[in-house]
Amino acid sequence: MAFAGLTADARILINRARIECQSHKLTVEDPVTLEYITRYLAQLKQKYTQSNGRRPFGLSTLLVGFDYDGEPHLFQTDPSGTYHEWKANAIGRSAKTVREFLEKEYSDEVASSDKGVIKLAIKALLEVVQSGGKNVELAYMKNNEPLTMMEPEEIEKYITEIEKEKEEEAEKKKQKSAKK
Repeated sequence: MAFAGLTADARILINRARIECQSHKLTVEDPVTLEYITRYLAQLKQKYTQSNGRRPFGLSTLLVGFDYDGEPHLFQTDPSGTYHEWKANAIGRSAKTVREFLEKEYSDEVASSDKGVIKLAIKALLEVVQSGGKNVELAYMKNNEPLTMMEPEEIEKYITEIEKEKEEEAEKKKQKSAKK
């Protein structure tokens, strides 16, 4: 789970989600699906939005993971209690810019390889982050493996490769415009 907003509210939601996952496992004897826990969190946020004497939760969340059948999912919840499934998304400051970039650049071909997905994520982050890879942290998840944080050196390698590709594209555009 990633979130943008109030950290204290995120702690409460994470604890409630953990308890719900454990309760569901004990009751049904199957692990929860990602959509089930997303719907649970969205309903909880919606209850707080409409009840007297309580303030709404002040955060948006991205929930990412694999269902027990190995199918990957990415869900976003809003403070109002709505949730949506995405193929790629961002929340937080400058999320609109990143989302527009992802809408333009995302394709099933890019998503078919680990390297393609990592490069797409880094390119999207570089749209809004200054100073290159110093301010970029990236984690990735594979089915039946724990969440893995990428090392800064590995991120820098990708950034160097991306910058090299950009320079080559700029050089090609120069050559095309020179021919005209």
